[in-house]
Amino acid sequence: MHGDITHIDIPVSDHVKAREFYGELFGWQFNEYPGFEGYPMWQAPNKISGGGLAPRDESFTQPRSYVEVDSIHDTLAKVEANGGTVIMPKTAISETSWFDFFEDLDGNVLGLYEGETDTSA
Repeated sequence: MHGDITHIDIPVSDHVKAREFYGELFGWQFNEYPGFEGYPMWQAPNKISGGGLAPRDESFTQPRSYVEVDSIHDTLAKVEANGGTVIMPKTAISETSWFDFFEDLDGNVLGLYEGETDTSA
């Protein structure tokens, strides 16, 4: 639904150790889906909250939340009209889902998500 936090990526250096850490700490369950190898996705016990353990690099050092939107194109236009900056344009995850990153007025980086990602395979 438009405006909901839909996903949180946590940058990690070692996803095996991170899975053990977060699994023990919060009871998160992890799965790696075909096409997303090396990117374990986590789900909280409420079966609603979730995200991924993404590879840490120089440009990704802090957790990043993603907000679900009806249209990334329209939302990015609003970001720019209100003084924000597009960092990464709309990028395909699959044939039915897309994401991007933007920076707000205070330098916070958030992601946008549009569509549906099929992880049933």
